[in-house]
Amino acid sequence: MKNYCIVGLTGQSGAGKTTVSNCFLENGFFVVNCDIVSREVTEKGSKCNKKLSEHFPECFDSELTLDRKKLASCVFGNSEKLSLLNETIFPFIIDNINNKIDNAVLIGEKFILLDAPTLFEAKIENTCDYIVSVVANKNVRAERICKRDNLSENEVFKRFSSQNTEEFFREKSDFVIENDEGIESVVFQTISIINKIKELSDVPQTKE
Repeated sequence: MKNYCIVGLTGQSGAGKTTVSNCFLENGFFVVNCDIVSREVTEKGSKCNKKLSEHFPECFDSELTLDRKKLASCVFGNSEKLSLLNETIFPFIIDNINNKIDNAVLIGEKFILLDAPTLFEAKIENTCDYIVSVVANKNVRAERICKRDNLSENEVFKRFSSQNTEEFFREKSDFVIENDEGIESVVFQTISIINKIKELSDVPQTKE
């Protein structure tokens, strides 16, 4: 019998997944941040970068350093290029994630959170015992991203056009957190879900 539980955290861009992820961390979860994983696999000169440069040469310099902003402008709003990016980068990301999970289990972690904005695109949802999605009003999300990433509204809504809808996340998730009413509401919802997951799972709640 499996002696650990994996929760996938995903949702809409700008919905506030970081707040939720931090809450899981503070409540005993080992967190695998897939944004960090993505940066690890695309470090200067990496095998992933070499592969990506074959498809997006304009996004790399001679030392295979990735220009992330240029790559984002290439793929957002272009479904064909976005699919090509995903097909190229996801195998590297998945290998890295699996290694982190294996290492976490090896040191006795019982509850693991995959903080994965592209959980479904990477097809790693079946790795998870439960899926939690964070959603929020489109205008609220756009305002957050404009401030966070210093982007125009046009750039933000272009990103949104390439992403899954709120309905998609609601249909595919075991739990949904709504983040329109501030941090107190989000933390309350998150802790309730954490307690429910720990109650539902048969996993011992302390390391061996």
